[in-house]
Amino acid sequence: MSASRLPPGGNGVRMLDDNDETSGFKVVDRRAFKEDGEPRPSEPEKAQLSEGPAAAGPAEAPEEMFSDQATGEAPSGFATLVSYLSTTAMFQLGLLPGPGGERLPVDLVNARMTIDLLDVLQEKTEGNLTENESRLLDEVLYELRLSFVEVQKRATQATK
Repeated sequence: MSASRLPPGGNGVRMLDDNDETSGFKVVDRRAFKEDGEPRPSEPEKAQLSEGPAAAGPAEAPEEMFSDQATGEAPSGFATLVSYLSTTAMFQLGLLPGPGGERLPVDLVNARMTIDLLDVLQEKTEGNLTENESRLLDEVLYELRLSFVEVQKRATQATK
């Protein structure tokens, strides 16, 4: 670090010139709006506006870009979240065996809470899901609600 590049006061913080490329960092403004309040072009529009090989976009699909390098698995997404919650509800309803194959006790209170969480997810994401995601969530909720009613009926008949 040269003394001429230190700010007055000598606090040890290096000030970079606009042309200094030694830091290896690049600052990219990803805000949705410019300083004057105008919206910035979206990513596809930016790709169309720019020219050259970099405008073609990444060589990998987004799922591949963010995959776990060690396992090769895709990142957790909406379907994974729905699957996780629905599987949890099925365990709580006693519809799936435990890790050792043992039968798990029915937990209607927590099963209801898990199904309600999926319902909240459906309400909060309304209009923001793809057709497949919406259909998945509808079908999962339908099946879990039916299963809940059946398990609840069996539980009340067993106590009589």
